Amino acid sequence: SFSYDKVAALRIFIAFISLTPFIYKAIKHVKIKHFIPLIFVGFFGNGFPAFLFAKAQTHLDSSVVGILNSLVPLFTLFFGVCFFSKKLNKINFIGILLGLFGAIFIICFTSNQEIFINKYMVLVVVATIMYAISINIIDTYLLDLNPLYITTLSFLIIVPFSLIYIDFSDVFLISSSEKGVISLLYISILAVFGTSLAVVIFNQLVKNSNAIFASSVTYLIPIISIFWGIVDGEKIYFTHLIMVIVILSGIYLVNKK
Repeated sequence: SFSYDKVAALRIFIAFISLTPFIYKAIKHVKIKHFIPLIFVGFFGNGFPAFLFAKAQTHLDSSVVGILNSLVPLFTLFFGVCFFSKKLNKINFIGILLGLFGAIFIICFTSNQEIFINKYMVLVVVATIMYAISINIIDTYLLDLNPLYITTLSFLIIVPFSLIYIDFSDVFLISSSEKGVISLLYISILAVFGTSLAVVIFNQLVKNSNAIFASSVTYLIPIISIFWGIVDGEKIYFTHLIMVIVILSGIYLVNKK
């Protein structure tokens, strides 16, 4: 019912609505030093990627997007070392490569379709780069701020642009149709559970561990996909289970001191 840009704008707006009860406390605890980092987290961690992923998803299979999304830990490590004074640990680096190998193998083994390089893949890669920058900013400049407040304030910063876009589009007209209502329901599920709640949990993970380890949870996506495949009655191969062990081993090495 909705074009990719409307999906992205609605996703941001509804995610913000779900966080409105925490606005007052978030503003009360924010400091001047947090402003600029929050702006970057808002646009790089939530704003631009929402549009990039939605656009790419209209031309790419989910399996391909899953493969490219697994680049987040690599980019997080790269930017962390080059621009955020993070130390490179060889064991952690091996863990990232191990997890990346396992994730790509599972997705490629599951998908029977050929993968062609195209411009829409570039959109996903750019989005993963933005995620990596956002993660490093949180890990470097925002650890003293509650993860719930980080999420709330970052959406508060970008929601005006979402509102302006929605106001000048035909979103309300589409939403009034029966099909539009159903689509809006699924966008709401994506916004609340896949965006605001997920981002709060992720930011908490960054605070409790570090940027590299937090970004490595991307490798768990194929494992969860296998679980849903079992629920859906899909075939699960022994190779999948081996790669699950490989991925979990990689995540263990990423977190190893």
